[in-house]
Amino acid sequence: MKPMFRLKSLWSNWKGWQERFFAVNQISFSKNDLPMEGVAHNKALNLTVKCEGYYVKRFMVDGGSGVDICPLSTLQRMEIEIERIRPNNVCVRAFDGIKRGTIGEIYLILTIGPVDFEVTFQVLDIDTSYNFLLGGHWIHATGVIPSTLHQMVKFEYEYQEIIVYG
Repeated sequence: MKPMFRLKSLWSNWKGWQERFFAVNQISFSKNDLPMEGVAHNKALNLTVKCEGYYVKRFMVDGGSGVDICPLSTLQRMEIEIERIRPNNVCVRAFDGIKRGTIGEIYLILTIGPVDFEVTFQVLDIDTSYNFLLGGHWIHATGVIPSTLHQMVKFEYEYQEIIVYG
């Protein structure tokens, strides 16, 4: 009789292990994740992020953008040395459709939730409604899943689901 119990116990452990193993990397959103106003909003997804020791609001996450943007005015307000900007020959098309050359690029470390991300931003001298813009390149490179509908980003870090609210 003992071996049969042991086999049943092993099978239960195996089944539990399988469920935990196959549950990894299954990030999803539900109606329980919606903000208080439900689906009746038209907000952009803006986070508050720690960048180079400063907490920065209006950190826009936009999967439709092909580049990560940092306005020059944001760097100046954060008192980040302009000498850190490396010249480049990148040209971007802004929301208004006009092509603009960048001043250069800057490498910054962002802390989003418990995770530090290394991001290279294109620096532009433009007026914007955001302080930084994280585009599709960053989203795909990091595996972060943004939802403007749910006003949050989710990602996996050290086998745990991390949620950062907008």
